[in-house]
Amino acid sequence: MRAKLPYKKSKKRLGCGLGSGLGKTSGKGHKGQKARSGYSSRAGFEGGQNPLYRRLPKRGFNAARFRSEYRTINLSHLDRLDEAVITPETLVAKGVFSNSKKRVKILGNGDITKAIEVTAHAFSESAKEKIAKAGGRAIVIETKATEEK
Repeated sequence: MRAKLPYKKSKKRLGCGLGSGLGKTSGKGHKGQKARSGYSSRAGFEGGQNPLYRRLPKRGFNAARFRSEYRTINLSHLDRLDEAVITPETLVAKGVFSNSKKRVKILGNGDITKAIEVTAHAFSESAKEKIAKAGGRAIVIETKATEEK
């Protein structure tokens, strides 16, 4: 038999007779859901009782409720569109986005070769620079969040 190292815990040997302490029911008690094979419960599960996270009142500020979501598009994609003026409505018409409800942000990945006028809700700094360098204009659509700033 191998010598047991002081820092190494030996494996639980289940079902090795009544004298072992883990025979018969293998430390699982008698019957019940937890005694069955394949049992696993998710975190916070309380056996069907209304769990703590549902019992406690939900109070206070939650930033996720006020988060503004943007649809992003890179300059390399805008360069492939044959348009002189690009707006969120143009992007929907071209099939880039499915609807124009969400805000649009232009990211600076890629290069732009022609002078275009881009209208969007937000621009990254690199996107603004690249559009200006190509001779175009980056126009920001004013929203409530940008007006307050």
